Amino acid sequence: MTAATHSTLFPQVPDSADAVLEGLDPEQREVATALHGPVCVLAGAGTGKTRAITHRIAYGVRAGILHPSSVLAVTFTNRAAGEMRGRLRQLGAAGVQARTFHSAALRQLQYFWPKAIGGAMPRLVDRKIQLVADAAAACRIRLDRGELRDVTAEIEWSKVTQTVPADYAPAAAKTGRESPRDPAEIAQLYAAYEDVKRERSVIDFEDVLLLTVAVLQDRHDIAEQIRAQYQHFVVDEYQDVSPLQQRLLELWLGERDSLCVVGDASQTIYSFTGATPDHLLDFRTRHPGATVVKLVRDYRSTPQVVHLANGLLAQARGRAADHRLELVSQRAAGPEPVYAEYTDEPAEAEGAARRIRELVDSGVPASEIAVLFRTNAQSETFEQALADAAVPYQLRGAERFFDRPEVRKAGIALRGAARFGGNDSLLDDVVDLPSQVRAVLSGEGWTTRPPAGSGAVRERWESLAALVNLAQDFAAARPAATLADLVAELDERANAQHAPTVQGVTLASLHSAKGLEWDVVFLVGVAEGMMPITYAKTDEQIEEERRLLYVGVTRAREHLHVSWALSRSPGGRPNRRPSRFLDGLRPGSTATAGRTAAGGAGGIERGIPGTRGSAPKRAQRVPARCRVCGRTLTDPGEMKLMRCDDCPSDMNEGLYERLREWRADQARSSGQPAFCVFTDRTLMAIAESAPDDERELARIPGVGMRKLTRYGTDVLAICAGQSSAESTDQD
Repeated sequence: MTAATHSTLFPQVPDSADAVLEGLDPEQREVATALHGPVCVLAGAGTGKTRAITHRIAYGVRAGILHPSSVLAVTFTNRAAGEMRGRLRQLGAAGVQARTFHSAALRQLQYFWPKAIGGAMPRLVDRKIQLVADAAAACRIRLDRGELRDVTAEIEWSKVTQTVPADYAPAAAKTGRESPRDPAEIAQLYAAYEDVKRERSVIDFEDVLLLTVAVLQDRHDIAEQIRAQYQHFVVDEYQDVSPLQQRLLELWLGERDSLCVVGDASQTIYSFTGATPDHLLDFRTRHPGATVVKLVRDYRSTPQVVHLANGLLAQARGRAADHRLELVSQRAAGPEPVYAEYTDEPAEAEGAARRIRELVDSGVPASEIAVLFRTNAQSETFEQALADAAVPYQLRGAERFFDRPEVRKAGIALRGAARFGGNDSLLDDVVDLPSQVRAVLSGEGWTTRPPAGSGAVRERWESLAALVNLAQDFAAARPAATLADLVAELDERANAQHAPTVQGVTLASLHSAKGLEWDVVFLVGVAEGMMPITYAKTDEQIEEERRLLYVGVTRAREHLHVSWALSRSPGGRPNRRPSRFLDGLRPGSTATAGRTAAGGAGGIERGIPGTRGSAPKRAQRVPARCRVCGRTLTDPGEMKLMRCDDCPSDMNEGLYERLREWRADQARSSGQPAFCVFTDRTLMAIAESAPDDERELARIPGVGMRKLTRYGTDVLAICAGQSSAESTDQD
């Protein structure tokens, strides 16, 4: 992970515009000096895209071509925006606005609300769950915690794709989106959610974008005022832009083309939120005169890691694969990736923890090791294994560093010492900054030696130790710095959520690991059913799963460990197999048949003003056909059964009745209608196919990942002729 405590984060400011360009490779330099007209940067993993675009902005500012206050750089996370602001400040380009789409839109909406709408702006809520729960109660619909999250995600997707409640069902069907509940029910909940917000005079984060777009569309005077302020735009992670964000960007730009976008279609992993790489891939079509720069020199990973990453995409299909970049490692050779197979998931976790313990004992910092998994539910097994091995760890995506109680208290103590240190006996015998920080934090629980074991006490110590390490590096970079200077640095980092490194192994989902890197990465659970996940059924969904694994591989700088388990629990059936994505890449496997995508070399393509390209045709969705007579199916019920209603059924009547009895028991125990467990059609489809394993069960329409996790074991046991109680005993 990019360590906040590395002294390279406190470099000297370049003394001239030309000095800003020093150390850039030819393609990065081309990005930095291409300051006019539309520019598209296709940047592979580890190729220094953030370096290229921050040096581009800084060069333009230092050369007098760009005014700092006229530049708006937008990205997708507060962490990324904070890192960008920090880099620009270090390059002598302070004053440039670097924000997320939501942050920039909220700032504009707050400023123009009195003029555009009048009155007080509604309160912004940061969590939708309670509002969705209240909407469900108003509709007399029971939702458990998992269903609340699912419905909330559907509402968010609808809003960023600019879909109103009445259009949800056809929009979901058109895009092949699998709804967690009946689409009509989702639409009803969505409409009720909007009613609840209006009644309480609150708005959500998606409303911030929607309302800003509405204001800019309706009030040309306000749009022109914003365009007069911001005349140059930079968009990072452009492959993750949603239709709503693209619309906002177009309104910011107006008729101008002073735009630089940066992205990589092979790292598109958030389509479930409405993100699409189409805006990146169509950039040259919309801007025929654009300069396109491809960054393929990988400075992060060894040739062995890069070879595996390139191999993963070599078998990819689809439009993003057609535009993939062939990475070229710039590092010295390293070890080959390690592949490991285990009998069950606990054994896999113990094996990873044992190897991590060896690495830490050999001198590898725990903060430079990560364990990455497909779903958060996989975390618990590895947490326990690391705790048993006495290895400290931190959960990525848990409470933010500067929001932790011990960090807040430490900040208050340091601020007080900076103001009144002359009266603090703790500081009587210390002279340098690190000693002052250690003295102050000793009163908050920091000690020279970590506490034994893991748990909350160890986590608090790790947080304080991270502040001590930061103080040491800050003092090394700025010998004359005072305690007040450090407090100011901490305040700035807190505002940007730019946390220092905590000395622990990182446990993170593949999605939350995007944008980070470590010396050692353990990719765990890389088996069919988890990678790709069982509910990924369409070609597009399978390819996104491949890209997700690609993102995981490219997080590793040097050591990469890939593992999978043959069964979920000890003594379980060993019916799992390694992910198909590893076919032909891991030793002893054969490549999956299919075409090889053409790799994209690095370089520069200059647009020809006045020329226009033609947009590539989208792949046509394959129609569903009856498995008996071959007729095209259009009725949702028939599509669920994969046969016409009047075609003969091979359903096992006894199995169907056992499933109905089980469903009735589940409905009674959970207090919900029977169809909320499984519909009659889904039970008929299960009884007709009689699946043998989770993979076959997951293929049946109506069996999503949530229901597979909740009911899969029982259903498979019933299909195998056992009772659900017997399956529970065996587990």
